[in-house]
Amino acid sequence: MESFDVVVVGAGLAGLQLTRLLARGGARVLLADRKNSLEDSVHTTGIFVRRTLEDFDLPRDCLGPAVRRVRLYSPARRAQELESEHEEFRVGRMGRLYARMLEECIDARAVWSPATRYAGSEFKGDDSGDTEVLLERAGVTRRVKARFVVGADGARSRVARDLGLDENREWIVGVEDVLRGVATASEPCFHCFLDPRLAPGYLAWVVCDGEETHVGVGGYADRFDPARALEEFRAEMSRTFDFTRARRVERRGGRIPVGGVLKRIACGRGLLVGDAAGAVSPLTAGGLDPCMRLSGLAAEVIADYLKTGDAAALARYSGARFRARFVSRLWMRRTLSSVNSSLLVEAGCAVMRRAPFRNLARHVFFGRGSFPDVATHRRAAWLGLLSRAGRSGFNSRPGTNV
Repeated sequence: MESFDVVVVGAGLAGLQLTRLLARGGARVLLADRKNSLEDSVHTTGIFVRRTLEDFDLPRDCLGPAVRRVRLYSPARRAQELESEHEEFRVGRMGRLYARMLEECIDARAVWSPATRYAGSEFKGDDSGDTEVLLERAGVTRRVKARFVVGADGARSRVARDLGLDENREWIVGVEDVLRGVATASEPCFHCFLDPRLAPGYLAWVVCDGEETHVGVGGYADRFDPARALEEFRAEMSRTFDFTRARRVERRGGRIPVGGVLKRIACGRGLLVGDAAGAVSPLTAGGLDPCMRLSGLAAEVIADYLKTGDAAALARYSGARFRARFVSRLWMRRTLSSVNSSLLVEAGCAVMRRAPFRNLARHVFFGRGSFPDVATHRRAAWLGLLSRAGRSGFNSRPGTNV
């Protein structure tokens, strides 16, 4: 039976970031995903915020032009203009970015297993402490041994259930069309529509960066039909944007957890990252920045745990430590989820257009607050740990498709 230091289930942004960090540090990592190509069926809009762009070296050819402007619309479509002196957002070309990150994982000798379904795991309870992971591909089930298992398998994580960790209980659903060929004479802009009828508990959006236009809606699934709402929204937006020559290149959709990071996201057998860990802002539903940061901490913790076997390393990876950062966002999420009246939202938008509340809107869209803030060590210390792990050897072998 083939053995790995770490099996990572799910090759979204979280799984890819974690895999390449661990593999670069010398761990033997198996990365498995249900999709045959990571450029297919992307779920996220892929809006990267300024702090992520500043702190992580993302390939520029995988990012769209900078967006500095936000236009916030009330249910009556009264607009509030917000503009930043900084380059606040870039929309990721996510399929291209995933493919690039996967190349880096393989270059670092991670083993890639596409078109592979996670079928469960069994803790053997013997002296090795290994977990047997069951993987299905083309109707064939294979077993591999892992010292550690990582769930990067989305909002409804089966890995979380098998490891006995916490699971997401609250989420919204979103669906969007990615269009090319939309004629626009304006600068790149992020258009946000607050409308509880169209997007209950969240918002509708049009993001135009000059190359791609993303048109989407999101909200609580039991309160609206996402596909029908998107159709209605696109019809309305066709009176503002010129869609006559637009072509849809992709439709994206999926669940977004909004209950905050889960309390118990690690145990002696494995841990959770990304949406599986609930690492998404409850207020904005933004998950890319916390995903990158939490994956970095997870790589650090796993490398330490594999090297020392000390459970104290896992204690640092506790969702309970991070939830305090979400108190205000969780409170605001509860408020948003309870508001079903367009009149109340209209009144709230009117207040937001007045000083000093305009600053609150600017803070929501342009603030540099982030969760989780997981910088526990200096970068030099982390790089030193990776270097030592590589020298001590995790029995790495060249990466391949399996």
